[in-house]
Amino acid sequence: MMTLCIYEDEAWNAFRPLTYLRPVCLLRPGIFPLYRRIARHFPDARVTLAARDAIAPLVTAEVKDCPVNIVKRPEQGAVLFVNGRLREPGDLPRLVAEARLSTVYRNGRDIVAVLFTHDIAQHAPAVATPAQYVELLEREREGVPDFDTTATLYARPWEIVGDIESALADDFAAVGPGKADNAVVLPGAAVLEDSRVFLGDGTEVAPGAVIDARHGPVYIGANTRVESHAAIYGPCYLGPNTIVTAGKISCSSIGHTCRVGGEVEESVFHAYVNKYHAGFIGHSYVCPWVNFGAMTTNSDLKNNYSNVRVTIGGESIDTGEMKVGSFIGDHTKFGIGTLLTTGITIGVCCNLFGGVLIADKEVPSFRWGHTGDYSEYQFDKAVETARRTASRRGVTLSEAELACLKGIQEGNLPTDGILCWPPER
Repeated sequence: MMTLCIYEDEAWNAFRPLTYLRPVCLLRPGIFPLYRRIARHFPDARVTLAARDAIAPLVTAEVKDCPVNIVKRPEQGAVLFVNGRLREPGDLPRLVAEARLSTVYRNGRDIVAVLFTHDIAQHAPAVATPAQYVELLEREREGVPDFDTTATLYARPWEIVGDIESALADDFAAVGPGKADNAVVLPGAAVLEDSRVFLGDGTEVAPGAVIDARHGPVYIGANTRVESHAAIYGPCYLGPNTIVTAGKISCSSIGHTCRVGGEVEESVFHAYVNKYHAGFIGHSYVCPWVNFGAMTTNSDLKNNYSNVRVTIGGESIDTGEMKVGSFIGDHTKFGIGTLLTTGITIGVCCNLFGGVLIADKEVPSFRWGHTGDYSEYQFDKAVETARRTASRRGVTLSEAELACLKGIQEGNLPTDGILCWPPER
């Protein structure tokens, strides 16, 4: 018996603006968020999550299948902490299964996981906070060896977007194809390679729609509607309660309760994203409650085909990639005809408009206007819009989320709850 705690470290900053309101392990490259992909490699473990104190209530509200910031120690078993940025497990599951001693697992300077076998774990309370295990390792550090692992971690948000295709295929293999009894494919719709398609409860595919799984699987969640003149090219995920209007979606992960039209390519829409009209979004990660006005379009390729640079927290980073789109924070809105420059990052609660190119590489949170003409988006007005948007989907924004937004607006980003393990022996 083992408890698996999936935690976040100080590198959450490298994923802003996507991680202002969530830990990295709740980001999603495929069908499932990272924490569920990690848990799949430790199938017998009891899973818990560790998150910054400020966002812990938001994580608790979003995650229904495991506790947050509570570590229950098995009576005779081990406690394994795994970094929520885990990309590829490599040999880590085997090393953990074979371990007889508490161990810190590293890949280079990165701590990938920390295992507390019973000999040390028994000194922690039966019900503990993640921080108490950090303190325990500090006390016992001399007797805990470091060991190299081939497991790798995500370092930047574009790496998650770059893994959409492989993650979708991997996740689909875990669930398999199928068709719910009450899923409806109406006459005139085309489903190609249906052995690689999953249609959930209440799904409807309208006449003139195309689902093409010849080049990758397609998973469509419950109560999702694919309307006429929409084309879905696998690999692709459409979450529950989503509506796809006329247009094309390819190699993308669209979360629950989205409205999607136009063209979307190799992108993640986390949830509650509204892109109802024509326009292109490619190689991007879009957070909840973002609204794209008609014809809003981003660039994901430079005219000279050189590597795209992305700016996060004022630091310009060479992505090493030729195609990188946009990274857009929660509650941001775009007026009609807005154009987004290649590799742009945009914070939370922005309102960008004017039918012009947003040429900045990084737009801070709570900005109103467009390039060359920004003002601060007043907090009360931004919250009023956020509340009104959420209410249209039957959602009430929590006081915890509003408090986090206020902290972002004031530049106060508390890090209480981040796990920083003791250094190498």
